[in-house]
Amino acid sequence: MKITREELEELDRQDPLKQFRDEFSIPDDILYFDGNSLGALPKATLDRINEVVVEEWGEKLITSWNSAGWWSLPEKIGNKIAKLIGGDDGEVVCVDGTGLNIYKLHSVALKMRQGRKVVLMEGSGFPTDSYITQGLIDQLAQGHEIRFVEKDEILDAITEDVALVSLTQVHYKMGHLLDMKAITKKAHDVGALVVWDLCHSAGIFPVALNQCDVDFAIGCTYKFLNGGPGAPAYLFVAKRHQGKATQPLTGWWSHEQPFAFERDYRPRKDIWQYLSGTQPVISLAAVEVGIDMLLRADMDAIRRKSSALGDMFIRLAEEQLPDYGFTLGTPVDPAERGSQVSLCSENGYAIMQALIEARVIGDFRAPDSMRFGLTPLYTRYTDLWDAVMKLKSIMDNDTWKADRFNSVSDVT
Repeated sequence: MKITREELEELDRQDPLKQFRDEFSIPDDILYFDGNSLGALPKATLDRINEVVVEEWGEKLITSWNSAGWWSLPEKIGNKIAKLIGGDDGEVVCVDGTGLNIYKLHSVALKMRQGRKVVLMEGSGFPTDSYITQGLIDQLAQGHEIRFVEKDEILDAITEDVALVSLTQVHYKMGHLLDMKAITKKAHDVGALVVWDLCHSAGIFPVALNQCDVDFAIGCTYKFLNGGPGAPAYLFVAKRHQGKATQPLTGWWSHEQPFAFERDYRPRKDIWQYLSGTQPVISLAAVEVGIDMLLRADMDAIRRKSSALGDMFIRLAEEQLPDYGFTLGTPVDPAERGSQVSLCSENGYAIMQALIEARVIGDFRAPDSMRFGLTPLYTRYTDLWDAVMKLKSIMDNDTWKADRFNSVSDVT
């Protein structure tokens, strides 16, 4: 029996997370499937930003660094993120962007493994991670190299010449999920360190950094954490590694006594050592709202719904779209994927543009992947039906062939 919309309506009625949908500002006529790239706006963010701008900045002015706790926001928010990713208090700071944080952590890891020259990365992973690493290697000029492998080659490629294994837990394009525990253990068995990128995993299932004995991790806050466009990122450093090496962006916020204004740098020995300069308070305040919402939710329930949404989307695509040449890029097994479904087509860009015009917002990643992000706090089961039916109509009517859908925009 094929799925019916009535069955999905019943799932929405029974959804234990359904109350969170009303806490987001999502236009009624939009089906939003891009939370894996930019999370929707929490309504409470508007009030919080207004409070920061009008009261804390507008009325209290510079005194808010103390009275409103601006100075401690990176650590305060970091401790909250730690609860979502399996870290402890004092192991996470919300700071800078993912690229800068990769630079910091890779620099520290290579210092801690001097004599080894190989950084192991997934070749098809998000390019920023490898771009930053290529720039760092060029700057160090010490003979380091990146060994690029793909998912099924990772464990065998972790050999005793590897200094650092740097991987994304959930693949940005295809959504496959790597085995954090097994890979981290193999790296440690040969004496290597590990950096995990959590951009597509934090906020959709329980991440277990300390249970997996992870060394370092980074992540962004503008996807499933709903922190807003360009929101500050975060980094994790296990307490056993803090103070072992100095990160390269040694700004005044990481000085042992910032307001002593000494000429020479003396690093703090805790997680604050990974800060650099003055942090964006308004953006940090927005981030905290999205994280607080996730902390009120049940992460196990989020994971169950994420898996169910993915299963249902895949089944609907199989039932309703068998004749249009789509292939599934995402693993069928929910235990092996994050919270997105990728449908692949050589005409994927144009088809996605036609979907967006029809108010179904996903995105496209070259060369052929149409990504549909599934955000359990606000994606409804009936959204899946409505999106697939609109996609079917676009394919039935060859709507995607219009010239306006085949002109590539700056952002895909």
